[in-house]
Amino acid sequence: MVNKIIHDALMIWVTIEPIGTVVLFSALTYRLSPTERRKTATMAIAYSAIILLGAILVGQIILTAMGIQLISLQIAGGIILFLFGLQMIFGRMVTAFSQPEAGHDIAVFPLAIPSIVGPESIMVVILLTDNYLHSVATQAITAGVMLGVLAVTYVLMLLAEHLLRIIGKNGAAILERIMGIILATLSVDLIIDAFAGIFQWIIPKP
Repeated sequence: MVNKIIHDALMIWVTIEPIGTVVLFSALTYRLSPTERRKTATMAIAYSAIILLGAILVGQIILTAMGIQLISLQIAGGIILFLFGLQMIFGRMVTAFSQPEAGHDIAVFPLAIPSIVGPESIMVVILLTDNYLHSVATQAITAGVMLGVLAVTYVLMLLAEHLLRIIGKNGAAILERIMGIILATLSVDLIIDAFAGIFQWIIPKP
């Protein structure tokens, strides 16, 4: 169980990618008052928690209704996560989302979506809470781990100005690349595990 908690925490951390969110949050809210920054961070985390908890509760049900096998999502998700990891390793420009949509709350876009909650984090929480592999109690623990990562992200967002002053943008870039390497490694494990399951199904043990 301890190994799963550590594994889940790493997977969720590198897909939510709090450091990148802190950089984006700082760029988007530097003109806001402390109260407005706190409100924006709170709403962004609240929206993110609702989306990810919804994915845990109904994500697999929707996939089953669509006739999509979870092992297919595991392979596709592993490939996407690997590409996402490569993007982190070779650099991702925050400026791509530096301008919010007109008339939209920045807590929703681009902070909650796609900075904190993207396709990769939704896929990860669905895969980590597979109904066929994990009990309800284990899934609840994974949900708790996810909420814990969001709580840490929230604290880092509130401390964004101080953190960036300490580590600088270069330090943030280095941390992002390290997380990218970890994510790429974990995504390869997902693909290997999926193919191992397929081979065991095709060639059962005597």
